[in-house]
Amino acid sequence: MAKDKIAYVCENCGQESAKWIGKCPACGQWNTFKEIRIANDSGQQAARSAASHVRESTIGSKNRPMRLRDISGKDEPRIDMHDGELNRVLGGGLVPGSIILLGGEPGIGKSTLTLQTVLGMAERKILYVSGEESAHQLKMRAERLMQTTMDAQQDNLLILTETSLENIFTYIKEVKPEIVIIDSIQTISTEDVDSSPGSITQVRECASALLRFAKSSSVPVILIGHINKEGTLAGPKILEHIVDTVIQFEGDQHYMYRILRAMKNRFGSTSELGIYEMQQNGLRQVSNPSELLLTQDHEGLSGIAISSAIEGVRPFLVEIQALVSTAAYGTPQRTATGFDQRRLNMLLAVLEKRVGFKLIQKDVFINIAGGLRVTDLAMDLSVIAAVLSSNVDTPIESGWCMAGEVGLSGEVRPVSRIEQRIGEAEKLGFTHMIIPKYNMQGLAHRHFNIELHPVRKVEEALRCLFG
Repeated sequence: MAKDKIAYVCENCGQESAKWIGKCPACGQWNTFKEIRIANDSGQQAARSAASHVRESTIGSKNRPMRLRDISGKDEPRIDMHDGELNRVLGGGLVPGSIILLGGEPGIGKSTLTLQTVLGMAERKILYVSGEESAHQLKMRAERLMQTTMDAQQDNLLILTETSLENIFTYIKEVKPEIVIIDSIQTISTEDVDSSPGSITQVRECASALLRFAKSSSVPVILIGHINKEGTLAGPKILEHIVDTVIQFEGDQHYMYRILRAMKNRFGSTSELGIYEMQQNGLRQVSNPSELLLTQDHEGLSGIAISSAIEGVRPFLVEIQALVSTAAYGTPQRTATGFDQRRLNMLLAVLEKRVGFKLIQKDVFINIAGGLRVTDLAMDLSVIAAVLSSNVDTPIESGWCMAGEVGLSGEVRPVSRIEQRIGEAEKLGFTHMIIPKYNMQGLAHRHFNIELHPVRKVEEALRCLFG
């Protein structure tokens, strides 16, 4: 029997080394090399025998060099997931032969979302491989979710509780599913790698074998993955390079909202997001998030401003809450929840330098209501308005919303897709909206039922709000 080998692998990028190195030469990260034990020399080619039928199908005359003009440019029809939010994030549906990685914190609802989706796809034969839950546990969860899937007949949903990659491929070859789901990739292991499930080598080799299966058979594979304490997907960074789409399922367990966000997508946009509401019988799609994200009882309260934001192709109104108070300790605090901390520091500097409000000795707290994390720059104007409203303890009148990016010189810069932002505010009954003056050039011929207030500088916007 061959003697075991010791190797070192960077857990960030997957770079291998014969000895331990402090700094990875590939990605530049420090102290990321972990020791792994390889059974024999063939361990470098691990998991290929687990998918031997895949390898055999890919070797031969099938894969030949082709001229670019001879390759078909037609898009393959996508698989409808019967979930509008998930279809939007995927770019229109599930692409045949693609491999999807769904990540999120423990208990956030990854397995619930996946099982709820496949319960509504009665026309597809689906193999659900669970390495974490028993078949009885999945049955209990499915019965709880059946109300949200309109009691669909699930004759084509097959449940397999297995952690061996070799056995999984055996059952795949036997049942010939149209979609394969692995829950989760960290629990799957192959016999060709002498390490525990969830290790860097096991995750990498199992994912590579599943990738070869997906590309050769045109059967899409959905992998459910864990995240580590830093908030990134557990396992080697190469796992994210292998898959076609990386989807992050976000949200605070104390909030009812869940955000589905594409971090990488070879078949669609990465700026899309889907919004769900967690209920007792599963996840409910939120088709109009503006009505749920806006509270109706903030009239007369200072420090609250409404912004018209856009994430992907979807406009929605979001409530920004600010609290400004005298610093209780020597150093003032700057805290932002759901908003970029560095962006907040820049806006506070603009407010002090260009507008003249001294906030250097005051604590400033910013929160995006509903547990959302929004990156739209058009929220700058609302953040400044909420901070000033809390600072002078004067509420903003109801019916006002705004959208505008703030520059370092205090100017209000134009934002994209202003008509959609105005239309969303008008639909929800807002009567006044502050927009950048430059955006008025394309709106001169349009008539809106909402009164528009174009501004060039932050001072003009604040005069509109506070007189």
